[in-house]
Amino acid sequence: MTKRLLSLGHGYSAQALSRQLLPQGWTVIGTTRDPAKAERFRAEGVVPLLWDRMAVEEALGRVSHVLISAGPDSDADPSLRLCGPAMAERAAQLDWVGYLSTTGVYGDHGGGWVDEDTPLTPGTRRGAMRLAAEDAWRAIPDLPLHIFRLAGIYGPGRGPFAKVRAGTARRIVKPGQVFSRIHVEDIAQVIEASIRQPDPGAVYNLCDDDPAPPQDVILHAAELLGVTPPPEEPFESAEMGAMARSFYAESKRVSNRRIKEELGVRLYYPDYRAGLAALLASEGDAG
Repeated sequence: MTKRLLSLGHGYSAQALSRQLLPQGWTVIGTTRDPAKAERFRAEGVVPLLWDRMAVEEALGRVSHVLISAGPDSDADPSLRLCGPAMAERAAQLDWVGYLSTTGVYGDHGGGWVDEDTPLTPGTRRGAMRLAAEDAWRAIPDLPLHIFRLAGIYGPGRGPFAKVRAGTARRIVKPGQVFSRIHVEDIAQVIEASIRQPDPGAVYNLCDDDPAPPQDVILHAAELLGVTPPPEEPFESAEMGAMARSFYAESKRVSNRRIKEELGVRLYYPDYRAGLAALLASEGDAG
């Protein structure tokens, strides 16, 4: 297997993947619009590439794998806009392409279970834009596309501890509300498993085993830190912005059976309790 990956939108999840691939001899080329980030990428062993049409098109001729993780903007999918025609031209020569989507494409299921075969009925603009991007990438002939629908992401530098410590965490309670989550290191291991076992056209849900109410996660984080948890607030009367309120518009439990059965994945962090304990331990190690 040729080991050259182009990461379009080299963000949080893609960086976790590169930390797994680089020690195995991979070349990872990561795009960014920020020259300061380019220097950080280089220090981490990633070849930085500024977000530029000509540069990206040239890079596409030198890689075997492509990961697309830049989210849609107001003008649809930025990667498709930047290099869609070049990807179509190169499609048959690529070994693997991955697109990071979201479980938001399923819409609201009132706390019920969804899997990869559930009809796609996004109820938010964000979910609808992700679905449109999925469809646009699917429409490219011969592209060895794999779609990864990610639940809520957490991991080092992205979790509830900072808000709990700062006293800004909230325990907003909406009866029946549950969210699925995924630790960033589990995202990386699932993507790597797919790279090793390509199945063009496959769709995978990336989430842990324990969909849970958001207030339970905050409570557990406070307990781990040994601090008083924030009080519960009824959703109906809680003051919050439109964006924050929109996250509570959908409730579902996401099945991860396929990543286990088809990719043989064994999650590092099967629930938020394991994930938060590991994050807290790593903070201690860093300190």
